[in-house]
Amino acid sequence: MASTVLVVDDSAMARKMLIRSLPATWDVEVRQATNGLEALAAYRQGDVDLMFLDLTMPEMDGFQVLETLRAEGLNCLVVVVSADIQPEAQERVKRLGAIAFVKKPVDPEKLGGVLREYGVAL
Repeated sequence: MASTVLVVDDSAMARKMLIRSLPATWDVEVRQATNGLEALAAYRQGDVDLMFLDLTMPEMDGFQVLETLRAEGLNCLVVVVSADIQPEAQERVKRLGAIAFVKKPVDPEKLGGVLREYGVAL
């Protein structure tokens, strides 16, 4: 049975680029969400093994998603994927429970390395 990856970004192009960056050997089902509210709804429906989360989105941003997951005790593996590479943003997402921070545009080799480093082998 394939694992499920949720890609959350308000940009269709960014979602497409990230999906293309996923390791080709992964047996995964990819779902997509365009904002934090959709991401939380998809996660609450179950079967999401890993979430790739943008920070800057309308309606509910990535920080708010992480805060909500934490407040509700929802344990989700989250990799933040963002162009906001300020150290403060990176530290904040780690404090909120993200396992990693990956800079946009996503480099497939670096993404694979980050996933291996954190033991994510879907």
